[in-house]
Amino acid sequence: MADPEKLSPGELPLDELAGWLKYYRALGFTHLYGRETVPASGEEWRADNRRPPERRPEEQPSSAPPAAPAALETRSPRVKPEAGDSPVAPSPVIAGGTLLDSVAPRETLEIIREDLGDCRRCKLAGGRKTIVFGSGNPKAELLFVGEGPGADEDEQGLPFVGRAGQLLTQMIEKGMKIPRPDVYICNVVKCRPPGNRKPEKDEVAACRQFVERQIDAVRPRVIVVLGATAVETLLGLHQSMGSLRGRWQEFHGIPLMITYHPAYLLRDPNRKPEAWEDLKKVLALLKSTGQQAPTAPAGASG
Repeated sequence: MADPEKLSPGELPLDELAGWLKYYRALGFTHLYGRETVPASGEEWRADNRRPPERRPEEQPSSAPPAAPAALETRSPRVKPEAGDSPVAPSPVIAGGTLLDSVAPRETLEIIREDLGDCRRCKLAGGRKTIVFGSGNPKAELLFVGEGPGADEDEQGLPFVGRAGQLLTQMIEKGMKIPRPDVYICNVVKCRPPGNRKPEKDEVAACRQFVERQIDAVRPRVIVVLGATAVETLLGLHQSMGSLRGRWQEFHGIPLMITYHPAYLLRDPNRKPEAWEDLKKVLALLKSTGQQAPTAPAGASG
């Protein structure tokens, strides 16, 4: 395919443009924005930052902004959601709804699972019994992300079904009063690490695209991240859980709450009240009519 960066507007055939859009979407770019027009020759700012030569009045450009191409509908860039707004930023569309509608619809979980296939992208594939993709409501308002499957999950092919999973179910159903089938649950890695060890960097890197695509496919109102590995994967934060838990973050425009992994709570039950405080904040946001949540400083979101 031709490089779109080297072509002028209108020179790239629509079928090739569609191919490039698919390529960028596969890389995780779901929103494209126009770049500023490069000044014509002779109008560039000089390297010493001096003003360009003054123009005669008849040469002054019009103060009206240039019209956008007729085929494109302009959109404002993503901003943090205001009260009552949806956190999903609108995407650019092409008039007629033919090109972008055909290449950039929201993925379904079925498509992502089919793409995952009989995954052999990392060494975890050699020791697994079952790929543990995820389970729950594909249109859930609440989504949980954990670290990786254990022995019970590897056996059954479902996330959070062992002792930690039973505790998570209690937190959801008895604490939050939400039926577990109404939420969506997945892990950062889809195969069991040997001996339930922490997933290694190459294993997380191989699987990261799938958990991110799952989140984008479900598009919940709130994400709850369980444990340090999921925090590091989605947000790139490497701080202690004690300093991160209970604080709102943001991922792909969705409010995100960090709390302890249920396996950690089994080892240290004294932390359960703190985890419950975190989930109460999630409940309050889910029950509110608006979507806004206080977020961490810029740069801490994914």
